Amino acid sequence: MCNMKSIKTNILLLGILACAFTACTDDYENLPVDQYTIEYVFSETDSAGVQAVRFLNAIYSTLPNGYNRVGSDFLDAATDDAVSLYMDSDPDVLRLQTGRYTASNQVSSNMNWGTWYESIRKCNIFINNIDHVPFNTTYMNSEKYTDSEGNEVVGRERPLGSSYKAEARFLRAFFYFQLLERYGGVPLVGNNVYDINDNLELSRNTFAECVDYIVSELDDIEDSLRTLPMRDAAAFAHVPTKQACIAFKSRVLLYAASPLFNGKTLEPGNPYVGYTDYDASRWTRAAEEAKKFIDTYGTLSTRTSMNKNKFQLAADFRNVFLNYYTSDVREVIFFRNNGSGSSTERNNGPLGFSGNKLGNGRTNPTQNLVDAFVMKDGKPRGESKYPYDPQRPYENRDGRLDYTILHQGSQWLNTQLDTYQGGANNPSGSGRFNQTSYYMCKFMGDFRTANEYGSHTELWIYFRFAEVLLNFAEAANESENREAYMDDIINVLIPIRHRAGIEAGSDKQYGLDRTMTREEMRAVIHNERRCELAFEEHRYYDIRRWREAEEIFKNPIQGMQVVKGTTQVVYTPINILNVDWSNKMYLYPIPYTEVNKNSNMVQNPNWRE
Repeated sequence: MCNMKSIKTNILLLGILACAFTACTDDYENLPVDQYTIEYVFSETDSAGVQAVRFLNAIYSTLPNGYNRVGSDFLDAATDDAVSLYMDSDPDVLRLQTGRYTASNQVSSNMNWGTWYESIRKCNIFINNIDHVPFNTTYMNSEKYTDSEGNEVVGRERPLGSSYKAEARFLRAFFYFQLLERYGGVPLVGNNVYDINDNLELSRNTFAECVDYIVSELDDIEDSLRTLPMRDAAAFAHVPTKQACIAFKSRVLLYAASPLFNGKTLEPGNPYVGYTDYDASRWTRAAEEAKKFIDTYGTLSTRTSMNKNKFQLAADFRNVFLNYYTSDVREVIFFRNNGSGSSTERNNGPLGFSGNKLGNGRTNPTQNLVDAFVMKDGKPRGESKYPYDPQRPYENRDGRLDYTILHQGSQWLNTQLDTYQGGANNPSGSGRFNQTSYYMCKFMGDFRTANEYGSHTELWIYFRFAEVLLNFAEAANESENREAYMDDIINVLIPIRHRAGIEAGSDKQYGLDRTMTREEMRAVIHNERRCELAFEEHRYYDIRRWREAEEIFKNPIQGMQVVKGTTQVVYTPINILNVDWSNKMYLYPIPYTEVNKNSNMVQNPNWRE
């Protein structure tokens, strides 16, 4: 714990000193309290904690906003699911996609080692000093508990300061996970706030130590976070709750159990890039954490629930991203609220419009992604009762296709789109062609029959109930207890498919089959994640943790060539990009500046300067 009376350091200076440990930028000076001392921010006389809360809010502001985050593109445009309209200008996502980066020449918009450590340092400053603030207010935890006399009570009064500290620890764990999924094991600094005079030649902690640290932090703070429903939800809906803590753990444990880190590591015996042994029980632990959330806080019912403490899938897939707190359904668990606007439409909406309809068409989904959406009966093409017609490629498909992607003939802005090259919505005069003939429409408002774009809530969702269901399905299918879990696996996938508009079928299984082998079910679950979570920054990490990228990128990334004649439209898939994948790309290189100045820093396999 820092000594309050001995610290006279200006917070702006503290931000500058952070550079001693990281290759950070100086965006710390954007904090609203950047000209004040720690004594002022964490004042022993500020019973409302005004400045301390402002400091915490500034940490929240460093959470990543996924909308066009990577050099103005979605991260998914660095996968097989999309490409950038601006491929000719060598955008960051193309460099990520094709591996054109090194330890010394990184893609700063996604390889932000220093940024995450800077945020961790801010969390530590807050954690070390918040106890000095004498909050005179408390909050009521709404969860049921049993008192000392055995009576069931709803609500437990807790100090407000303890909740704020737990939030900062949640955020710190979140920032460490950003590092873990990119680099593997990284240095853990605990609660330390280093300055320029400290010995900063810290070694990497092992992958196992990092996972254990993140999970133990989340275990420790779980009961100090607010729970839903919150009486003060309007003010605190964006903060991590106990439920968010469990959802986060389910993701961390799922990643840790995955092949890249558990059984098929890049370098056997290297403790920094994964576990040094395979252990199937890691899948079981991930399944148990997700099931804990589902059983305690969720419902698989497809009917509107009146239990405000239960998470379930919203009836309208579009509504998930636009209306996070409805009167009847709660699916979103933790999010960043970016306010209201139409920036998603402006950046990614179809070309060929102007004025209040203008879109820059930045994100172009691939034919590879379009092909992933199954037929309306839940079966893949060729196995479905619906014949697939390559000249009517969008008929009788999984409803999420049209929720996610605009294509030739889609209704948008009261117009039937022409997305072929030279068409009204892919005009030659735009300076660039959409090479795939597709546009992304996920996260956008329902502008199918509107005459112009309007403002709406723009959320970036980190955790939602659908992901927890998919986390459970995947982990349970891979676990030692697969046979015992089989009914549960099917039961969590059914409501996701029901919401997507897939037909139940005469057996009410929505195209699923309880007799599937582990490998067959794995393929279904992986594909379900791809379609349900498209553009939510999952695909990029999923194909890495599954160790499937090396196989996926053996095939070219494709678009659709659309030729519109006087009597018919002809569709022909075309190759638009070949990715020369290297297995070292499964993990990022530690920045060269860190390795060069720290003799204890071990580089990731096969990366050099």
